[in-house]
Amino acid sequence: MKKTNAARILDRLKISYEIKAYKVDPDDLSAVNVAAKVNMNIKTIFKTLVARGDKTGVLMACIPGDDELDLKKLAAISGNKRAEMVHMKEIQGLTGYIRGGCSPLGAKKNYPVYLDKTAFKWPQIAISAGMRGEQILLAPADLVTAAHAETADLLK
Repeated sequence: MKKTNAARILDRLKISYEIKAYKVDPDDLSAVNVAAKVNMNIKTIFKTLVARGDKTGVLMACIPGDDELDLKKLAAISGNKRAEMVHMKEIQGLTGYIRGGCSPLGAKKNYPVYLDKTAFKWPQIAISAGMRGEQILLAPADLVTAAHAETADLLK
């Protein structure tokens, strides 16, 4: 199995993690489907959403797979007046990742990453490894370290 940028970053930082592979269903890339395939609680599967602030530009938000991002909260925490989701067709150009494989680690640029505070309710959470079909399991504090993430209340 080829290592993803996200895994290489964790290796370089000597952060321990586990890779969970699953069979991709191109018709259902939802976090709910991924959670079922890797046999994990949906609240521990963190999806990475790409947004754009009116002042700071591109941002990444990691929230539990079945929750909804509050764009007003994201804007406030990131020093913007407002934030909006980036259009699906822009994601690969901005991050280097395709939908269903967007990771907060190893994007083309070091965008600010915001992690929902509920991550700390769990010893381990899962994020995309940077490709469809692989999740990285790691401690929330290790993700904060690796992604230089800020923790905040991001949920509606």
